Amino acid sequence: MNEILQALHNRKSVRVFTKEAISEKDRENILLAALQAPSAGCQLLYTILDITDQEKKDKLAQLCDHQAFAAQAKLVLVFCADCRKWLSFYREAGLSPRKPGVGDLLLAVEDALIAAQNAVTAAESLGIGSCYIGDVMENAEAMKELLSLPQYVYPACMLVFGYPTRQQIERKKPERFRVNDLVCENAYQDKDSKQIREMFAGHTGSQGYEAWMKAFWQRKYESDFSKEMNRSMEVYLQDYRQE
Repeated sequence: MNEILQALHNRKSVRVFTKEAISEKDRENILLAALQAPSAGCQLLYTILDITDQEKKDKLAQLCDHQAFAAQAKLVLVFCADCRKWLSFYREAGLSPRKPGVGDLLLAVEDALIAAQNAVTAAESLGIGSCYIGDVMENAEAMKELLSLPQYVYPACMLVFGYPTRQQIERKKPERFRVNDLVCENAYQDKDSKQIREMFAGHTGSQGYEAWMKAFWQRKYESDFSKEMNRSMEVYLQDYRQE
């Protein structure tokens, strides 16, 4: 296994950081790596917010489900799906661009997340831990105000970085599923009862499948966070609905 593959297998979310600062050179390398990511038509439909203000970090941590560790990160980047900047570019050329639609938003979200994963991989190669904070999509109104997000700019994800503590380095990475659990050949295939239970065998700890799945369902799919995420998305989608 080569170094890149090994790094991808080893990488896990880090939620406790040391007090060691990230050097300006490493910060630049992480950002430059993000910019090397593939992009739809090379449009770079994203903008990265480098959050250096501690007060903003504190507010982001609170808005993102009170995840206090995020405020302690040495580097905080918010990757925004940006359907706005090209409107300015087109208008500068004397053009009259159409209103962005939902398809444009989804394309921009893809661009933003691909760039984010490049940043994660680059950080891992430098011995710097990272954690995705998907909760940045919550509380649309508060997020827009805190980050001064104009129309057609959507916070797709937040990444927090820092050097992992010894405990975080030694912590076991959660087991992933097998390739054939998540990969279908040529066409989508629903799993039958036997395949579903085989997939989760060994992943439910001391609980049976039903008990584990009920707890997971309540904690994730039926959570207040999930419901707020959907409400928040509806707020953002209002800008992209075609009249």
